[in-house]
Amino acid sequence: MGLDDEKKDAVSETKTPATEQGPQGGESETGVISRQMSEGSIYATEEEEDDEERKIELGPQYTLKEQLEKDKDDESLRRWKEQLLGSVDFEAVGETLDPEVKILSLAIKAQDRPDIVLSIPESGNPKGTWFTLKEGSRYNLEFTLQVKNNIVSGLKYTNTVWKTGVKVDSTKEMLGTFSPQAEPYVHLLPEETTPSGLFARGSYSAKSKFVDDDNKCYLEINYTFDIRKEWQPIQN
Repeated sequence: MGLDDEKKDAVSETKTPATEQGPQGGESETGVISRQMSEGSIYATEEEEDDEERKIELGPQYTLKEQLEKDKDDESLRRWKEQLLGSVDFEAVGETLDPEVKILSLAIKAQDRPDIVLSIPESGNPKGTWFTLKEGSRYNLEFTLQVKNNIVSGLKYTNTVWKTGVKVDSTKEMLGTFSPQAEPYVHLLPEETTPSGLFARGSYSAKSKFVDDDNKCYLEINYTFDIRKEWQPIQN
């Protein structure tokens, strides 16, 4: 996770099982529905300290019902908002202000082998070695997440990796802005490559976090993983 030898910019694709990404999970270009992100959330740099986040100033937060009530006399704007929010059940979301985001699972997708699907423990801290990667292998990390109650703005994934107490990698990926819906979102990160060689093999510790533009953390996972010469045998 995050041990690509070459840092490169890439655009990740977000999709849902039921519909193409767009009004349901995309960021609003006009900023009327989703709370607009500052430049600090888009141009975060790797030189920032792990525990320091830029202070992002957002506009006031509204419930989804309040969003539709705003400018309700403007018929074209009202229709645009309804189209943007898609099939949101407003009776189900009620008057809840804060979004509810749950990371359901993580999957490691590599060619010529079945996906490694990792369930999220309730504690957020898997016991023992969570997974094993083959050295020099190319893979993608895929998240399945559920969004309820309200729009979550600027959701991002950060990952820091240590070996023998020394930080060896730190990555940050912007996932996007998502509206609540019944179907889970599936988000695929850009391809990465594990390092190879004698010194790359061994055990690693890592911390992954999912936070939004309000710096609210929805999940923090502390875990260990291995890099070995070969993939682990598939258990029947």
